[in-house]
Amino acid sequence: MANELARETVAEFANQFARDAVARVVQNAVTQNPITKVAEDRAIINGIDPSMSIKVDHWAITNQKKSGRCWLFSGLNSLKPGVITAASLKDFEFSQNYQFFYDKLEKSNYFLTSMIDLADRDVDDRTVHYLLSDPIGDGGQWNMFVALVKKWGVVPKYAMPETESSSNSQLMDRTLEMLLRRGARDVRAAVKAGKDADAVRKETLRQVYRVLSMHLGTPPTSFVWQYRDTDGNFHREGTFTPQQFAEKYLPNLDEYVCVVNDPRNEYGKTYTVDRLGNVVGAKPVVYLNADTDVLRNAVISTLKDGAPVWMGCDTSKQSDRERGIWDGKLYDYEGTYGIDLAMSKAEELRFGEAMMTHAMVFTGVDLDEEGAPRRWRIENSWGEEHGDKGFFTMNDSWFDQHVFEIAVAKDRLPEDLVAALDSEPGVLPAWDPMGSLA
Repeated sequence: MANELARETVAEFANQFARDAVARVVQNAVTQNPITKVAEDRAIINGIDPSMSIKVDHWAITNQKKSGRCWLFSGLNSLKPGVITAASLKDFEFSQNYQFFYDKLEKSNYFLTSMIDLADRDVDDRTVHYLLSDPIGDGGQWNMFVALVKKWGVVPKYAMPETESSSNSQLMDRTLEMLLRRGARDVRAAVKAGKDADAVRKETLRQVYRVLSMHLGTPPTSFVWQYRDTDGNFHREGTFTPQQFAEKYLPNLDEYVCVVNDPRNEYGKTYTVDRLGNVVGAKPVVYLNADTDVLRNAVISTLKDGAPVWMGCDTSKQSDRERGIWDGKLYDYEGTYGIDLAMSKAEELRFGEAMMTHAMVFTGVDLDEEGAPRRWRIENSWGEEHGDKGFFTMNDSWFDQHVFEIAVAKDRLPEDLVAALDSEPGVLPAWDPMGSLA
């Protein structure tokens, strides 16, 4: 057979390896240690520190625990300074569980609506198959976060605290997956039989709500907002609905735009992803594509004015979780293995090597004498055990290759890019890596 792997070829590979003294030394090291311990660059590790010339955070870290809610944590974390400042608080935390409940419910409706829309396609159609592969994942995008806040508002953490399943969502998600795939079967069957698919959708959603309430609790429709400020004064502001609380303390999220760096596609253009969203009827997920320097400058400008910035990245690349650091060359895998692993960012996106996997918040930057960024401070949502009490440090060498998205106010962008927001977005397929959920 053509291209069969011959025994003689493998024997030659073995002989080459046996003759390579460096490879044998590395073999001894890697068979007894994690590759990251062998390949790490000590000069980078010794040369990085968490001090920043600009730093906006003065609050405690949050912890998403065993859930994929980083985008909700980072979205809420990027907005909490407004409450802290307005109420003169030392710290504050929104209820991530409240957002989580409605995201699951809205995603269920979005999924079932798509199944009705696509009922004329075969179940093995690529789009249908892709949606069925993950009907109710924990992840999300900035625009999806905005859609939730605009519809359902926000509440303080005490109004809907964490539960076992909000902090460890695997078992709940598994039940919801089964329920929604069964629902997909039923709504498709109803459409093909000429029956009321909408009634099937609503009944499935009733069952989803029941499961969510058992796992996450029932969301409040109102709550009493009271607190003690940094001077020790007690405030009881009264009863608020979640929407009223959002209106009082949050900025106008319509003024924010998600800016991405996707070198596969033209800069200065907008893009969307087919079937990407959570709230039916909300504004679609739209990205403004720009060079990474546009992202850098927008983040620096925002931080200089004292506000944090939501960001999405591929967090596992060149990352030391325990130390809480990132650097573009933190691990010298090529030198350790003696092989070529280099790919451009565009190539990594095209060939499945990269996508956005995590969302966090920029809370600081260290600028050199010329004003160029040396390193960045990142608020993570993995608890206090890592990095600088939960805050991570990212050398600027990591930015170009592994940062994909930021959410900033429109006035932080060049005028020509703001004008591009009015253009009709190009549509990427549902399975495009830019549609990945952090």
